[in-house]
Amino acid sequence: MNTSQDVSIASPEYRQFIEQLKARVLSARLCAARAVNCDLILLYWDIGRGIVEKQQELGWGESVVEMVAADLQQAFPGTTGFSPRNLRSAKQLFLSYSDPTIWLQTVAKLPRGAKVGDSEIWPQDAAKLTNETVIELMRQLVAEVPWGQNLLILNKLSDSVARLYYLRATAQFGWSRNVLLNQIKAGAYERAVIEKKTHNFPLALPEYLAEQADEMMKSSYNLEFLGIRREVKERELEDRLISRLQAFLLELGYGFCFVGRQYRLTLGQKEYFIDLLFYHRFLKALVAFELKVGQFEPEYAGKMDFYLNLLNDTQRGEGDQPSIGIILCAEKDDVEVEYALRTKKNPIGVAVYQLQSKLPADMKGKLPTEKQLADVVRAVLPERGVS
Repeated sequence: MNTSQDVSIASPEYRQFIEQLKARVLSARLCAARAVNCDLILLYWDIGRGIVEKQQELGWGESVVEMVAADLQQAFPGTTGFSPRNLRSAKQLFLSYSDPTIWLQTVAKLPRGAKVGDSEIWPQDAAKLTNETVIELMRQLVAEVPWGQNLLILNKLSDSVARLYYLRATAQFGWSRNVLLNQIKAGAYERAVIEKKTHNFPLALPEYLAEQADEMMKSSYNLEFLGIRREVKERELEDRLISRLQAFLLELGYGFCFVGRQYRLTLGQKEYFIDLLFYHRFLKALVAFELKVGQFEPEYAGKMDFYLNLLNDTQRGEGDQPSIGIILCAEKDDVEVEYALRTKKNPIGVAVYQLQSKLPADMKGKLPTEKQLADVVRAVLPERGVS
């Protein structure tokens, strides 16, 4: 006797079933991403080691890096990971983590009981480590961290203890590049190890299973093979920074009047949104703020210039001065900023969480100081358990 029934997508049983399947898919993605990432980092380690060993044995010069890159790119067309820059970074990775003397000394320097979250930074007994053991442990650790985060740690930090701390934290909490960059800027290592403060990192900057998998694949140049779309959960960090910045500017009393957050502009059938929009009573101008948790990119200046043109044409009142744009980002290259702003006619400031002196001189004293803007952004992370 057939007793089958139609299934309602609204039934609790069906919704629970789907949630279980989604969790399984995300778990499988993460496992696959970790495995692929591990293999890729170990591949870079081996490439770096091979180049270093051949240079030492045969006296090859630096030009061998370009030669190897060209041959690998020819053998594997369309693969983005074998550029000369990447291979130089692979060599740097190997050289930075393959000297047992440095890492034995580093482990010995760790404060007793120093932790990342609830785990010790180096759980093994330093007294029992051999040269081979410590290098293999370092090799395994860097393989747990996506390529982009490895490069960030190598390029931003020279202290070996700090590098070890951020490697362990990134591996444990799945920090994306932008979250890692902001943790470095906020001095998470100094607070955890030097100041010996307690932490609740998973609550401070929560990362989600899907983002960890997708970010890991993006950082490892594996989107071309696995093709999973990335969910940008870093908006959480951006939202907290914007909320804090909004309150801070209103507290300054410089004449800022709040107009809107995610302020909507329209052009034809399309919509655009400005992170924060204020009107300044003394400057008699609209002031638009855009916040980026990563590095400055030239296209940010073009986008801000576009917003200012729209503001001037659609929102500027009679007698108002031209609108002003301020882009806040985690990092910037001054030469890149100069080129990005060179042809822009609207007043735009670019800051590493501080003001760039590109804005007109008569605005001095009417906009926040460099230190004030820097302090308000730095305050966001400690407030979330990182201090």
